[in-house]
Amino acid sequence: MLLLPMPGSPSSSWAIYRARLKSIFEGADPRVCAAFWLFGLINNVLYIIILSSALDLVGPSVPKGVVLLADAIPSFLTKLVAPYFIHKVPYHVRILIFVALSACGVLLIALTPATRDGGTVRVKMLGVILASLSSGGGELSFLGLTHHYGHFSLAAWGSGTGGAGLIGAGAYVIATTSLGLSVRTSLLAFSFLPVIMLVSFFIILPRNPLSAFGGKLAGYESIDDDEQYESPDEIPHDDDVAIARPEKNEGLLSTSTYSASGRSFTSMSHSRSSAKDAWKSLKTNLARSRGLFFPYIVPLLLVYVAEYTINQGVAPTLLFPISSSPFQHYRSFYPTYNAVYQVGVFLSRSSMPFFRVHHLYLPSLLQVVNLVILTLHALFNFIPNFYIVCVIIFWEGLLGGLVYVSTFAEITDNVPKVDREFSLGATSVSDSGGICLAGFLGMAFEVWLCNWQVNHGRDFCKKL
Repeated sequence: MLLLPMPGSPSSSWAIYRARLKSIFEGADPRVCAAFWLFGLINNVLYIIILSSALDLVGPSVPKGVVLLADAIPSFLTKLVAPYFIHKVPYHVRILIFVALSACGVLLIALTPATRDGGTVRVKMLGVILASLSSGGGELSFLGLTHHYGHFSLAAWGSGTGGAGLIGAGAYVIATTSLGLSVRTSLLAFSFLPVIMLVSFFIILPRNPLSAFGGKLAGYESIDDDEQYESPDEIPHDDDVAIARPEKNEGLLSTSTYSASGRSFTSMSHSRSSAKDAWKSLKTNLARSRGLFFPYIVPLLLVYVAEYTINQGVAPTLLFPISSSPFQHYRSFYPTYNAVYQVGVFLSRSSMPFFRVHHLYLPSLLQVVNLVILTLHALFNFIPNFYIVCVIIFWEGLLGGLVYVSTFAEITDNVPKVDREFSLGATSVSDSGGICLAGFLGMAFEVWLCNWQVNHGRDFCKKL
């Protein structure tokens, strides 16, 4: 954990603060950080914009969970399957595919007539699906790409994805309300955002690390059949919380492999030309996935299930009398909660250079506690005012973002180098899987909690 002197102490001065902060970012390449921040922003911002426009896309008669599921399920399926073959596709080709899919998806949504009959809604959902495929493939690819650029690229990616929540939701509101643009015009303007991804990859990002790896990018390295993936939970840490720092003497061209207690993965030939080698490669990657399940996939999945069940199912029912709130309409509660949540996510996803957790299950379980507390409040109305709920929602965002960046940072630190690129991409299935589960849970939760409140004399949820 970053130790800075307390203000007013003899050792505190702006010079000392600046020197210590400078030491944290020593070795960071501004071009790498800028490129990965933009990757995270653009890859996620269209997802946020589509969710923000859910009501305008499908109308009030269609559950908004339909848009969430159309935005999450294709991404989940992509992350579930693609890590086993996407390494055959060079990164520059992937970028072109992702940009084309996301731009076409948003254009399809924007150019479809504004009517809300079944046919037009289905076409719009097809556009959402295309954008979702791009987002899912982009996330697992960019996370894998951080393997070639080090810790600072991962920190920048995490911060960019956090910023996407604030910028995406804010941009849509500003475009459609403050600027008075139509939904169609706004989405047409946003359809050009993926071009920034092209600029980031082909112009801003230094290409030397990828060029240096050359042929290695044609496939993952594998492990021997008789080797077993050892859980990095057995690796001791001095503290529960640590600063994420680059590994010294571990350049992008290093051929060393990570070893814990004498156990390591053994590199094998990159050739996958025959069917036998292809099958062996699949078995190797499945073995890698089994080793990732409990240390990384489960806690990240758990935090996303709890987080998005709160956001989609519980938060719409966390309402107070208008007279005791700062609002004039009940519709104002939900977007306010979402804004507070996004601030928490952005701060925690940007915190990796300063703060990180090693034990991922603790914040995941705390997120479940948040879900229980807010659900009980929706039922029994025991939290006295709106501002306390905002504090809990902010804490929810902090926990969710912290688990996200800490999970991938732990993989970067503890998984062997030969398995790291696959592991970073494969673990990304957790967030989309959690969002999918939460989409179904959220629809059930919202109906159940709203009916409970109406039956007990609180009909605020019917006034939205």
